[in-house]
Amino acid sequence: MQTQIRPDAKAPIAKPTGGSVYRKHFKRPMDFILSLGAIIALSPVLLFTALLVRLKLGSPVIFKQNRPGLNGKLFTLYKFRTMTDERDEAGVLLPDSIRLTKFGRFLRSTSLDELPELLNILKGDMSIVGPRPLLVEYLELYNEHQKRRHEVRPGLSGLAQVNGRNAISWESKFNMDVAYVDNITFYGDLKIILLTMKKVFVREGINAADSATMEPFKGNTEG
Repeated sequence: MQTQIRPDAKAPIAKPTGGSVYRKHFKRPMDFILSLGAIIALSPVLLFTALLVRLKLGSPVIFKQNRPGLNGKLFTLYKFRTMTDERDEAGVLLPDSIRLTKFGRFLRSTSLDELPELLNILKGDMSIVGPRPLLVEYLELYNEHQKRRHEVRPGLSGLAQVNGRNAISWESKFNMDVAYVDNITFYGDLKIILLTMKKVFVREGINAADSATMEPFKGNTEG
């Protein structure tokens, strides 16, 4: 039976048959093979982007940050740097809107900044498709429903990313994350990968409507 994921539903109608086999036995090997192939094929792009980041934004070229992964276990996320380290007279970092340069916006709009995450996928920290890895401080803010997003490895792209990315609300994003957890199939992942490529090409949903980056998640009281 084919089941369509409803982006704003907290629970899917039914789980497609065969999804558990793909999830347990084929998803991780596919991640490894595809990420290794992508790193090899895109190595000139990775090197050229790294050089541009070094020239335009300085060092370090790679932005590293702890993020919660499978079952909430922390790992080090790799991304190309997109912001400067500009600070005010008191030594406090300036707002993101100021530190995010035109070049940084270009990296984000094309998703070039996320290419180093292929190393995270290769290592097993992440998957090609899954809920995006968010900030560590959000862990204590999730309700029981939202915590379920950590039942799978975080992804380079996911259901929320092809349905609005940073332009949708946190509630919608988390509902889509959990809907994905309950409906993992090969065809579903393939569809998300293809839609991601389309989104990157047309540069849709990169930022929230009134912010240079997504507004911080502040928690909620829903169970």
